[in-house]
Amino acid sequence: MINIKKFVKNAIIEDNGRGDLFFDVAPKGRFTARAICKSDGILAGVQYAKVLARTEKFDCKFLKNDGDEIKVGDVIAELEGKASILLSSERTFLNMLQHASGIATMANKYAKLIEGTGVVLLDTRKTRPQLRDFEKYASRVGGAINHRLGLDDCLMLKDTHLRTINNLEEFIKKARKRISWVTKIEIECETFEQVKEAMHAGGDIIMCDNMNIEQIKEVVEFRNANYPHILLEASGNINLKTIKEYATTGVDAISSGSIIHQATWLDFSMKFD
Repeated sequence: MINIKKFVKNAIIEDNGRGDLFFDVAPKGRFTARAICKSDGILAGVQYAKVLARTEKFDCKFLKNDGDEIKVGDVIAELEGKASILLSSERTFLNMLQHASGIATMANKYAKLIEGTGVVLLDTRKTRPQLRDFEKYASRVGGAINHRLGLDDCLMLKDTHLRTINNLEEFIKKARKRISWVTKIEIECETFEQVKEAMHAGGDIIMCDNMNIEQIKEVVEFRNANYPHILLEASGNINLKTIKEYATTGVDAISSGSIIHQATWLDFSMKFD
């Protein structure tokens, strides 16, 4: 919640600058308004918008919750407060809902396609700078599970890391002595030979990067026969058209950056009564 409060305050400062010029000439009294949905999708951003309302001291009653399906014309929230406050908060309030709902809607499309398969849908670190917590929150609302939030919660060895390592097995033994005992090590692999090396070296998770369906099935068969404790993640150019087929290969998880970086904002508006 501390991060949300800080995020909201910074968003207000960004829009208001040295102060809303309408503030000193705004009509007196209290006014009511409604936030109305102009796109179909999944609602997200409510958690942040509520903090905005408390921070700016206007009343806000949400008629829909994070994760709810919304349709064009739905009233999302009813607001009441001073005209100056409602109007100075309008754009920040709507931006949060529009941005978050767009990501939640995209995540939900992916999640529905692999529903019932037992495969976990993961987002990635392909987020906008300074917006990772916000965008990954929206991803969760839509049905995805967060992959790494940063470089500090899992040791992932990507192709660029591997080029600096001469002996993978020795490197992992050294890493185990330095990182937290509960921290996992994930290794990115592009070929079956790399997979065998990474599993033998002691990786906890193997990312099958840019592999086709047949290659991944081969990896799954090898894992099941030799290293059943290792988790498998499929990643790389997996989209709405292909994710269902990848989910049938036997992997444990599928990650896609498109959940966030290809999401399109939903449209909302605020109307005064």
